[in-house]
Amino acid sequence: MDHPKQYHILAGIPILIHTVRVFASASCINRIVVVVPADRVESTTSLLAEHELSGDTLQVVAGGRRRQDSVKAGLDSLDSDVDIVLVHDGARPLLTDDLISRCCAAAIQHGAAIAAVPVKDTLKKGGPDGCILHTVDRKDLWQAQTPQASRLSLLLAAYNLAGNKDVTDEASLLELSGTDVHLVEGSETNIKITRPDDLIIAEKIMQKNEPSQGSYGSIRIGHGYDAHRFAPDRELVLGGVTIPYEMGLAGHSDADVLTHALCDAILGALGEGDIGFHFPDSDQEFSNIYSIKLLEKVVDIAWKRGFVLSNADVTVVCEKPKLAPFIAKMREILSLACGVTLDQINVKATTTEKMGFTGRMEGISSHVVVLLAKEGSSK
Repeated sequence: MDHPKQYHILAGIPILIHTVRVFASASCINRIVVVVPADRVESTTSLLAEHELSGDTLQVVAGGRRRQDSVKAGLDSLDSDVDIVLVHDGARPLLTDDLISRCCAAAIQHGAAIAAVPVKDTLKKGGPDGCILHTVDRKDLWQAQTPQASRLSLLLAAYNLAGNKDVTDEASLLELSGTDVHLVEGSETNIKITRPDDLIIAEKIMQKNEPSQGSYGSIRIGHGYDAHRFAPDRELVLGGVTIPYEMGLAGHSDADVLTHALCDAILGALGEGDIGFHFPDSDQEFSNIYSIKLLEKVVDIAWKRGFVLSNADVTVVCEKPKLAPFIAKMREILSLACGVTLDQINVKATTTEKMGFTGRMEGISSHVVVLLAKEGSSK
């Protein structure tokens, strides 16, 4: 791993984002301080904002040389009226809201607590020659995890007493100060990602915990519909392809009715309104804009919510022009904009046998159905 492990990608998203999202959704957490190397404060702030993790309750601060220096920097950024603090490794993304709540409750009751799991494996003490000296009795032995929770006053006092002495975690600091630390049973899946193989294990755990394909939240279905009337002196753009024809379509943008319907289908699946809400025709920024650019923005909205396009089925309704020669190019452009393969985008054209406004050649309409899937879920 050539950069800090918390920035490596897990199921399509940086590990740190997974971790912060759990705390952001936890009921007992009121504020989050993310401590990172000084040269990564700006980029981490931007990364969190890209994933809709920002605001007055979230702050990014520069850490120090040692873990305890970084934790102290985070503590120093807190207001004095804070009571309970939880310290967590950014590279442990698989913790749960339940574990956070139990650590908080234990710290409130006992003053300090850490997540830990009982040691299950037989332990051997090795000598300098690489041989076993003796077997260690594993009874009453626990493997420390995070979160590690404490009253802020106790932890700050422990720092003052420890001076510059090196410690491996907050529990060690508290022990040195004479503070009793309560054990909260954690989880074997609350792993710390330190090696490349850990990424594989973590992704398998996430897939196992992911709701089934038919469960709400794992997949989303959306439908989009749009229609534009013909207009002279306009280019006809459908699916990002400029099609030779005597008329184009009227609209604030390039009036690409197919791409607009696809945008609306994705936004509908996300519960994010429609294309008019995100790109209003009152905004000159979108005047005559190439609608594929709007589609790319919509796909980015889905990505920030943790969704990717599984497939899209598009139907364009018009009498003329004939679209068959252009469908392959449309699929190519749309698939590139959506970040998917060609077989995930289907485009077909039909007529209404001269019935209705499309049959009278007043304009063109399009219907789109999409399926979105959570990133990292089995497809």
